[in-house]
Amino acid sequence: MFCSSSITTHLLRGIAALALLASAILLAEVALHLRIGAFLGALILMRGCPMCWAVGLLETLDRSQRPQAQRNIP
Repeated sequence: MFCSSSITTHLLRGIAALALLASAILLAEVALHLRIGAFLGALILMRGCPMCWAVGLLETLDRSQRPQAQRNIP
């Protein structure tokens, strides 16, 4: 449910979200609607809150380490 197709994709989404969050916080002189847009973009990239992103990373790591036969078992 939470996991991406690969760890690389998940980490790239996290880096991009972190960059958007940093720009939304640090660039106080930028127009408010651009800062809100950056914040919303970060939430979309993380698929929710930072904790949701972290849980998804753990799910992706777990899924990548399982043998192929066990991936289909719920």
